[in-house]
Amino acid sequence: MLQTPENVRAYIAEGLECTHLEVDGDGRHFDAIIVSHAFDGKRLVQRHQLVYGVLGDRMKEEIHALSIKALTPSEWHALNEL
Repeated sequence: MLQTPENVRAYIAEGLECTHLEVDGDGRHFDAIIVSHAFDGKRLVQRHQLVYGVLGDRMKEEIHALSIKALTPSEWHALNEL
């Protein structure tokens, strides 16, 4: 089944409480900006593992590639102050 950015966004939002979430893509390749307190104190690989865990088997079958920008709310706020 071909996924839409809206589907992928909904899957992430269902499994991870986000303060900001953007997903763009072409049906197989997606880019996501995910801002969540769940990332506080976690290294980059741990953040990505959280997202992959939420998406589960969809990452193997329906989503070919996902580029993730996983930020804490304070990191997101600092980036947007510039």
